[in-house]
Amino acid sequence: MAALPALHNKRIIAGLAALVVASTLSLSACSSDKQVVDPAVAETPPVRPNIIFLLADDQRWDAAGFAGNTIVRTPNLDALAHDGVSFKNAYVTTPVCAISRASIFTGEYARRHGILDFTTDFTPAQVAQTYPALLRAAGYRTGFIGKFGVGDNPASRAMFDYWRGFTGQGDYLTQDSAGAPIHLTRLQSRQAIAFLNSQPRDQPFALSVSFKAPHVQDDMAVQFIPETGDASMYSGATIPPTATADDTYWMSFPAFFRANNLARVRWQALFSTPEKYQASVKGYYQLVSGLDRVVGEIRGELRRLNLDKNTVIIFSSDNGFFLGELGMAHKWYGQEPSVRVPLVVYDPRNLTGQGGRVETALALNIDIAPTMLAIAGVPIPAQMEGSSLVPLVHGQNVPWRSDYLFEHLLPDPMIRRSEGVVGGRYKYLRYVDPNPDYEVLYDLAVDPNETKNYAQDPAYQAIRAQLRQRYTELVAQAR
Repeated sequence: MAALPALHNKRIIAGLAALVVASTLSLSACSSDKQVVDPAVAETPPVRPNIIFLLADDQRWDAAGFAGNTIVRTPNLDALAHDGVSFKNAYVTTPVCAISRASIFTGEYARRHGILDFTTDFTPAQVAQTYPALLRAAGYRTGFIGKFGVGDNPASRAMFDYWRGFTGQGDYLTQDSAGAPIHLTRLQSRQAIAFLNSQPRDQPFALSVSFKAPHVQDDMAVQFIPETGDASMYSGATIPPTATADDTYWMSFPAFFRANNLARVRWQALFSTPEKYQASVKGYYQLVSGLDRVVGEIRGELRRLNLDKNTVIIFSSDNGFFLGELGMAHKWYGQEPSVRVPLVVYDPRNLTGQGGRVETALALNIDIAPTMLAIAGVPIPAQMEGSSLVPLVHGQNVPWRSDYLFEHLLPDPMIRRSEGVVGGRYKYLRYVDPNPDYEVLYDLAVDPNETKNYAQDPAYQAIRAQLRQRYTELVAQAR
């Protein structure tokens, strides 16, 4: 497996941005009174792009029409993918809300940012190096709507000029500012449109909309709660069962994994009967479709305000979601339903390389922050471990990663902690709670559903040794 490049393209882009700034300053300093400069041109600053980042919660990569799903209705996400670039192989480094969101804000692996639970806050130094704080320092008006997800420190709000966020999980059944009942997704649409209408025309903006959908409403009898008008959506559909729904697959896991496992407990509530499976997947899809509607409303408002041609839109999710595969629900583990997410980037200023192209390069949640900074022309901090996706969006052939470090070190007695190497044909995972560590090796070319562990197979020992070494290298790089 190829090693990661020693220097990512983020530093190349940052260097180019610095060179452009230096060149501009040099030309300005060398100008003399003999030069004739049009005052209108000289005093007009360059138009910087606006940025909207839309983040779903628990939306897996294939819960969208543009990803090939023929049941879920996502016409607005499909249109965004049709206009821009969708990343077929987009993953998160850690599949749990708080840790993934911390990685998105900082562009760093969990090992580096150190947020491994739901209560740890960013330090002031970390806040200053997040994408919204850096964009704000560069003159952007920043806004945040929805689930913040990292700790509970009000100081983190200093990253934003416009704050309509909340801590914790949030409730689908909420109230607007006048106290009237409203669905959370509908409220977030109103808040996003209000932000756009309050935006000064002489200042670029960076708006982050962090949905709760399609996350469950924990501890409720009905856990997927759509908008009222969407409750009958998919009533005529029959959702095909997953290929690995049979209990045989769950029982193939070792005893330490099956004992008191939260993914199995949640499976019992959501998917343990055919009736529960149909109701849960339809509820999940209803929430995805409600989110999709908001995407269309935001794009429509951008057009109405004549902001659409200078606003870059990025859509992704904080992690995936097991819909009963391998006898599990929710996320936390290194299998594809948990770690693979949708990712679409649309840049209307330069459509070269876009137009519905599907990019196969391996993209990560830690790439989102450097991508936004590169779009804005803001230097990317050296400690960010992700890389700007801008060259890939525009179809450029640049050196790129072929794998990444998967890590899930959340201390929870009902979740088995694990790490490993993801990318390409083989996937290597180590469950670190048993002693010694339990190793898993999947061969996705012959077993795409990840049902067989080849770690002890004599034919795979050279591959296992190679991936063990690669795991060691990636851990060292991420510290």
